[in-house]
Amino acid sequence: MKTNRTSLICIVGPTAIGKTSLSLKLANYFSTEIISADSRQFYKEMNIGTAVPSENELSQANHHFIQHISIEEEYNVGRFEEDAIKVLGEIFKLNSNAILVGGSGLYQKAITEGLDSFPEIPSEIRQKYIRILKNDGIKKLQALLLEKDPETYDSIEVSNPRRLTRALEVIEASGKSFTFYQNQTKKQRKFDVIKIGLDAPREVIYDRIEQRVNLMIEKGLVEEAKKLYPYRHLNALQTVGYKELFSYFDGELSLAEAISEIKKNTRRFAKRQLTWFKKDSEIKWFYYETHFEDIIAHIKT
Repeated sequence: MKTNRTSLICIVGPTAIGKTSLSLKLANYFSTEIISADSRQFYKEMNIGTAVPSENELSQANHHFIQHISIEEEYNVGRFEEDAIKVLGEIFKLNSNAILVGGSGLYQKAITEGLDSFPEIPSEIRQKYIRILKNDGIKKLQALLLEKDPETYDSIEVSNPRRLTRALEVIEASGKSFTFYQNQTKKQRKFDVIKIGLDAPREVIYDRIEQRVNLMIEKGLVEEAKKLYPYRHLNALQTVGYKELFSYFDGELSLAEAISEIKKNTRRFAKRQLTWFKKDSEIKWFYYETHFEDIIAHIKT
């Protein structure tokens, strides 16, 4: 039933922890819709490697921002914030609750708090880091960020060259850490925000990641990556699960080594996700097998 007070229920946590399953239960309980804040799941051409919800799962609730754009389309967190706030406005016309789910911390934050205001980047600084990436590779950028801003290094996807160069550009242009700009005053939203975190012991998370990657390989991840190989230069494909297989196609790794790298890099990604989310004191954490009724009770209070 629609009331005057609206709430966005946010589900966060590391990859493979069960966020999709919980989001479906909540969407059905509240008879509402789901907004995905998983930036890897935006792209039509990427399916297996991004763990897009199955057709059965998608049929259980109305989803937004799942495979809605092409890998060749320019899309960023600023556009996502603008688009998602509009969609939320439509959902809240009919329902008092909406569900936001996904492990991309920056995209979650864009909806709940708004984007931070970053400094203008002079073109010479931008060109400097483009040259470093081209001439010295991503490992040089990673080393620079670890030296200049270890806190940001621990919280972003350091395998993504665009994220690395962006952080380094901001640091050099402003003389302040990238994290400084991520801790600015929040925007006042017209809805309440309820944050639910799912967690488990590290060995459980790592075991679930192992099982998920094995299942992806069984479902045809290698074949999916092969079709995307001609587009490997695009930013959308600078992500775990694809770049390792591109190295296999290039003869740099065996298939077994590429699969091992996917598992290792996914574990690192999960660790960074938890580092990001654990800083947020507004998140109420639940064990990943917590009874659904306990989560509902928390939301209602």
